[in-house]
Amino acid sequence: MAAAACRVGREPSEIRLIAVTKAVEVSLVRRAIAAGVRDLGENRAQELIRKYRALTGHEDVAWHFIGHLQRNKVRAILDKVVLIHSLDRWALAVELDRQAGRWGRPVRVLVQVNVAGEATKFGLHVEEVRDFVLEAAKMPGLRIEGLMTVAPQVSDQEEVRPVFRRLRELAARLAGIPGATMRYLSMGMSQDYVVAVEEGANLLRIGTAIFGRRGREDGHG
Repeated sequence: MAAAACRVGREPSEIRLIAVTKAVEVSLVRRAIAAGVRDLGENRAQELIRKYRALTGHEDVAWHFIGHLQRNKVRAILDKVVLIHSLDRWALAVELDRQAGRWGRPVRVLVQVNVAGEATKFGLHVEEVRDFVLEAAKMPGLRIEGLMTVAPQVSDQEEVRPVFRRLRELAARLAGIPGATMRYLSMGMSQDYVVAVEEGANLLRIGTAIFGRRGREDGHG
């Protein structure tokens, strides 16, 4: 991470490593925390809740929700996460806004973009994002802080460079929208994080490179 950042004139301290704990036992998560990890990411609400409770006492650790979020799970995770990376549809925006009103404070979110247009991936298409952000940014319960994407899984990292670059350019075009900031780009995983850093990522979702392979991978770490 540091080498990639320095190569393109970035400060390594600008980049946060999120250790993706999908299918990882709590004992291994504790070892990661002991080694200095301070940001953890889960893509299933029930698993996040279970591990959050099991790791009571680690108040210095921040949880991120990085997977497809069902509306009926919103209320259960709001008080446990610092950032939801996967706002991918209008119905979810409405539910997040509603639950934020009950909670008493806005929810920090990133808008998920399906840059590559893969049928198997969630996220808005690039051409939909501006109108979506313009409307969602008016919701008092939402605080839009950037964009997220999951790049295609390929053998050559260079093949995904255009995906990351397009997300960065999209964020730059959205930066002036009232009520939204584009401070975060959540992109880059174990197989492509070097290119993601070179293209401007400041939130990296890394699972396999930290914990090893955990069975079927689904594109979130």
